[in-house]
Amino acid sequence: FRGKERLFLAEGPQAVREAAGYGQTLVELFATVEAAERYADIVGAAREAGARVHLAAEAVIEDISTTVTPQGLVGVCRFLDTPFEQILAARPKLVAVLAHVRDPGNAGTVLRCADAAGAEAVVLTDASVDLYNPKAVRASVGSLFHLPVAVGVPVERAVAGLREAGVRVLAADGAGEHDLDSELDAGTMGGPTAWVFGNEAWGLPEETRALADAVLRVPIHGKAESLNLATAAAVCLYASARAQRAATGCRSVTDA
Repeated sequence: FRGKERLFLAEGPQAVREAAGYGQTLVELFATVEAAERYADIVGAAREAGARVHLAAEAVIEDISTTVTPQGLVGVCRFLDTPFEQILAARPKLVAVLAHVRDPGNAGTVLRCADAAGAEAVVLTDASVDLYNPKAVRASVGSLFHLPVAVGVPVERAVAGLREAGVRVLAADGAGEHDLDSELDAGTMGGPTAWVFGNEAWGLPEETRALADAVLRVPIHGKAESLNLATAAAVCLYASARAQRAATGCRSVTDA
């Protein structure tokens, strides 16, 4: 039904606030009386954005919510994915590509990491999870509304298109022939970069690794067997962000 109507749900004050501030994305808002009073600023922003606001009983919110403890606000939003060609035309400098990522929590968390690292786009391949899965939306903590996301792009097309746009494509894989530290030391990560992250269970298949300009592993300096997908993505994206900002310094989130 999400795909048919091209509508999805955004639950909780953070997601609804971000949706209200993103163009004409927010269509409707359902709120309990208590939540409408507590988050009056969000309700006001929803109305200013042109959304229809409905007061609803707690039982109604519980029925339409997918969280265990609903926070009293549920927004109905239009799909907001961006055509892949539009992302390429913007000549992005940092992109995360999710290839065959099936866990919605991981997808949303990587999207959040990409947003935090200053990436300019995220691409989900045609075999990846639905971007608008409620768990993915929640895990993005509003970042879904911050940067362009393309969906349903074949991995071969994603890699070829990014390379044509002047972006170096790096595959993140635990069996990579080079490690991230060595690449940083070599000073080769300052240019436009796309990171390809694979499936949680089996990583990237050989044919996908072969498409990349290089396959890098995150070095394990301690005794941990490995890093999970979202953690590895955060490390890789921040490494690129740091290398790209080396000349001008790196802004901390505490500077605001």
